[in-house]
Amino acid sequence: MKQCDYLIVGLGLAGMAFAETLRAKGHSFRVIDNGRPGASKVAAGLYNPVILKRYTLPWKAREQWALALPFYRELAQRLQVDVVRQLPVQKLFSSIEDQNNWIYASDSPALGDFLEGQVQKSTNKRLYSPFGLGTVAGTGQINIGALLAAYEQKLQEEHAFAKANFQHEELEIHPSGLRYQDLEVKRIVFAEGFGIKHNPYFHQLPLIGNKGEYLTIHAPELQLDAAVKSRYFLIPLGNDRYKVGATFNWKDKDSIPSEGAQNELKEWLAKTIDCPYEIVDQEAGIRPTTGDRRPLLGKHPEHERLAVLNGLGTRGIMASVYLAQMLYTHLEQQEPLLEEVDIERFRSSSSSNRSS
Repeated sequence: MKQCDYLIVGLGLAGMAFAETLRAKGHSFRVIDNGRPGASKVAAGLYNPVILKRYTLPWKAREQWALALPFYRELAQRLQVDVVRQLPVQKLFSSIEDQNNWIYASDSPALGDFLEGQVQKSTNKRLYSPFGLGTVAGTGQINIGALLAAYEQKLQEEHAFAKANFQHEELEIHPSGLRYQDLEVKRIVFAEGFGIKHNPYFHQLPLIGNKGEYLTIHAPELQLDAAVKSRYFLIPLGNDRYKVGATFNWKDKDSIPSEGAQNELKEWLAKTIDCPYEIVDQEAGIRPTTGDRRPLLGKHPEHERLAVLNGLGTRGIMASVYLAQMLYTHLEQQEPLLEEVDIERFRSSSSSNRSS
């Protein structure tokens, strides 16, 4: 019988961040992942500290920002993969009012470090930009798919990875520990994204899920050197290829690319660029989103050796390291979780509803 401290179920951004937190603290671990497309594997990979739709900072943005980029750079260097690059992000203004909102936001103490206040004129004749652009400072892109593939390979070399479905019926829970197949572990952390809906221990958590789809296009005449954002992102990948998206679909809960999403993105492109292009790929994934837009962290109410790290939504690049470290200190040092991310908030709400 093999032994280790932790078993992690799911190798997306959350699972990788928690595994690296364990490694840094000297814990042994194994990872299981089913290999299916998930939100992390199809994401565009932009790191950007500002929600450009509303000109606000995300929850705990500065704390996340301080940890995220150093983590990815160090990991990429250790894995010897070139996956982190600086890339400007520019907001494509839709109106004079949009311009004014940007300028006002750039003068605020919260956003002044991130938004360059000056409205710029685009020199790219292939981009429709009658109201100009605004630039976000310090942005870039991480090739998440390549990073996760390299990380999986490293885990395989360390005999710490299995590509398989987690068989919940084979989990044995004992007072002194857990047994899964030929492995004895102290704790299991479930970080399987929308796959939690099939998890008998945490399926009751209100993970809504949101389907996002991207196009990859080939557009030699476009010649963008920055990611552009209006309703969607248009992101240069190199070799005249661009990632376009992503859509938001709250109804469908599958990872199958759809004609409807393709048409939606093509309609947006027709209003955004003026050059021919070829669609070379379409991808879809389910974002692990929650109704209150806060992550899901914590222990199972009856089986405290089982824990969850989920609900990162659209901010997984920024949030994963911060949340992984928070869950670690909760499990290992009994530090309380922040109330807004603790899964106990739903039990407390249910109890209040029943008593009223």
